[in-house]
Amino acid sequence: MYKKLSIIIPAYNEKSTIEEIIRRVKAVTLPLEKEIIVVDDGSKDGTREILKNIPGIRYIFHEKNLGKGGAVKTGFKNATGEIIIVQDADLEYDPNDYLAVIKPILEGKTEVTNGVRISPEKDDRKKKPLYWLSWIGNHFITWTTNLLYWNNAGEYEGCYKAFTKKLIDSIEVKTNNFDYDNELVCKILKRGYKIVDVPIRYYPRNYEEGKKINWKHGFLILWTIIKTRFIKQ
Repeated sequence: MYKKLSIIIPAYNEKSTIEEIIRRVKAVTLPLEKEIIVVDDGSKDGTREILKNIPGIRYIFHEKNLGKGGAVKTGFKNATGEIIIVQDADLEYDPNDYLAVIKPILEGKTEVTNGVRISPEKDDRKKKPLYWLSWIGNHFITWTTNLLYWNNAGEYEGCYKAFTKKLIDSIEVKTNNFDYDNELVCKILKRGYKIVDVPIRYYPRNYEEGKKINWKHGFLILWTIIKTRFIKQ
């Protein structure tokens, strides 16, 4: 039934990591054909010039920055695989987890899975107050979503989530920002789909390396969760 996995990589100014993450994605052995689609969301640092010289991928260029959600939307629209997964362009997540993430779909148990991050044993970010603010925010997002949608996920902010193409094509997501995942997942839960949690490895960048998501996005995510639950869209 499932023959191809489409891997969507949204990228914005990721020249330092884009080649390596694509190499790692290519190196993964799967029982499915792999389709790698990189959506460059208006990079200005030379990322797209690098992409033009990497064989074995499809790349799509946004002329202006639409936001991560906008890049993911473009990737989903152009995907030809029966299963889709999103891969961040940094090196925080391990593509060797793909098989575990898509396995419940391959076995017919669900149409959507949710990666729950395994905390690294050593994390220097814990020395920073910003880490604990993020920790509180992440747990509050999880608690709010679970409460409003009667679910029991370990978290919702991990990168890896896998979907059937059929399910993705049936849902309209309006946001183009970092809350894209949350709107999509909330609409899936609202329809009554069972989402299966899968543990995934996580190698976080420190704050000096440049995290693109910040506290303002946390409030946006919470508003999206509440709005999607109570306001017809």
